[in-house]
Amino acid sequence: MGFKRLLASLGAGGASVETELTEANVVPGGFVQGEVRIQGGSVDQMIEGLSVGLQARVEVEGGDHEAKQDIEFTKLRLGGAFEVKAGAVHVVPFGLEIPWETPVTTVDGQPLRGMHIGVTTELEIARAVDSGDLDPINVHPLPAQQAILNAFIQLGFRFKSADMERGHIRGTRQRLPFYQEIEFYAPSEYRGLNQVELTFVADDRAMDVVLEMDKKPGLFSEGSDSYRSFQVGLHDYQGTDWAAYLHQWLAEVGGRRNWF
Repeated sequence: MGFKRLLASLGAGGASVETELTEANVVPGGFVQGEVRIQGGSVDQMIEGLSVGLQARVEVEGGDHEAKQDIEFTKLRLGGAFEVKAGAVHVVPFGLEIPWETPVTTVDGQPLRGMHIGVTTELEIARAVDSGDLDPINVHPLPAQQAILNAFIQLGFRFKSADMERGHIRGTRQRLPFYQEIEFYAPSEYRGLNQVELTFVADDRAMDVVLEMDKKPGLFSEGSDSYRSFQVGLHDYQGTDWAAYLHQWLAEVGGRRNWF
């Protein structure tokens, strides 16, 4: 599958640029491959720099409101300066690594609402920088992440929403300036829970799984949040019954409603 977009027309008679992805379906720790095609205009032009990167649209809290911010979280420079002759086509292939922490955007072939991640292309010419549109990618879960997601579905949880928030979760291996929350409605079995937010923070060996459990209020008490975290190996996760494991954690917090 290819995604083509006109990124820039640099002045009268100038070059135009488009980026094409070879495959938009990726996993954390993998690569997105493609090529940047620069079509020469009516005059020769010197390109001072060309780069591609990954960008996410992230929620940023400020005072009493939230705003959206586009954050570039990895970048790859594609060689040095070069000249594009008039009318010529210059093709630059690339392979851009997907960080292990990259949020999941697609589960079981279905896009998660609220996820916006894609490839950006940046062209430097005549001491100016032109950034293009976003070429979306579909980030699928790692097998270990899919096992945890399957366990939630097996326990009767229903997907509510997903978002990316700027900030850092203490005590995790997080390196990116933001993290993802996948939110589920809790089934009636867990009477004390409204919903559960799930976060994965992975590296090349393991991942931190963070649960934020929203407890229902009682007659004389307000609702509250309870946090739990544990580690899952990316290569040895198959030996655990994750539905049973999660049930122990969730039942401890939400198995009964705290009326007082």
